[in-house]
Amino acid sequence: MSLHPDLSAFLELAEFGRLTGKSQPLHALPLAKARADFEATSQILDPNPPGELQVSALQLPTRDGSEIAARLYRRSASAAKALPVMLYFHGGGYVVGSLDSHDSVCRRLALSGEFAVLAPAYRLAPEHRFPTAVEDAADSLAALVEQAGALHLDSAKVVLAGDSAGATLATVLAAMAASGALPAALRPVAQLLFYPVTDISQLRASHQRYAEGYLLESATLEWFYQHYARTPADRLDWRASPLLGSAIAQVPAYVALAGYDPLHDEGLAYAQWLQAAGTEVTLSVETGLSHDFLRMGGIVAQVEQVYAQASAWLGQVLER
Repeated sequence: MSLHPDLSAFLELAEFGRLTGKSQPLHALPLAKARADFEATSQILDPNPPGELQVSALQLPTRDGSEIAARLYRRSASAAKALPVMLYFHGGGYVVGSLDSHDSVCRRLALSGEFAVLAPAYRLAPEHRFPTAVEDAADSLAALVEQAGALHLDSAKVVLAGDSAGATLATVLAAMAASGALPAALRPVAQLLFYPVTDISQLRASHQRYAEGYLLESATLEWFYQHYARTPADRLDWRASPLLGSAIAQVPAYVALAGYDPLHDEGLAYAQWLQAAGTEVTLSVETGLSHDFLRMGGIVAQVEQVYAQASAWLGQVLER
């Protein structure tokens, strides 16, 4: 299938910016500039996200005595109900991204179904290299379960979710819970994975096929991983490359991939690997879209349908 026309028009503008020197890929920029540019794209991709929500700012403790910021999103009418909750980890290659860059994503998710969304701001590399993001994610899950009563959340119905590197954190937590590496009280009921990073140790065909021209570039992925890993051995650790591990995230999984994405092949391989291990997997491939499509709600009409499909699946799982 060809690129969605809305996305194709946007990519043509992006390419024009590069040709005229007005924009550069993230890996060609200083770190601070790369982060600022990534944040700025949110205002371009989804400038008017839905606003009819109750949004609360929180601080979550971490194992090293620090605190990380978080936001809780819920429908205003549900303020007194103990809702199921989605713990959502933003994408950005562990290097860029924030609560602000994915605010529109969390808002759209929270409005798409009968659940709240809690988004933690796990610490980024290279200031905080592997495995800090994994540890912050696990600590966020523990804090969520501990504070669920006070926040009017149902700790027995926790969904782990994320996009790109955030999806990796989500499925790694699900695998840790299934293997007994996390307390039984922290076990989720589902995982929602949008274009996950599943193997940072090698290149696959889609890394070459979509190396440039589709927002996320293969060179940018390598730049991310060089910032994230402490040593080459970290790339082989299953918590960075879950496809290389033996721990299986056994709760029902919804895996959504983009057709024009360097990460397509490893995401597909991971979905197939989970399924072969007995995990219930629903695979959705948005053939005409590129990486990061969740943030494109303001420019690609099809994205609304993506949210609706994922929410419908999750609603069925939560009713079991």
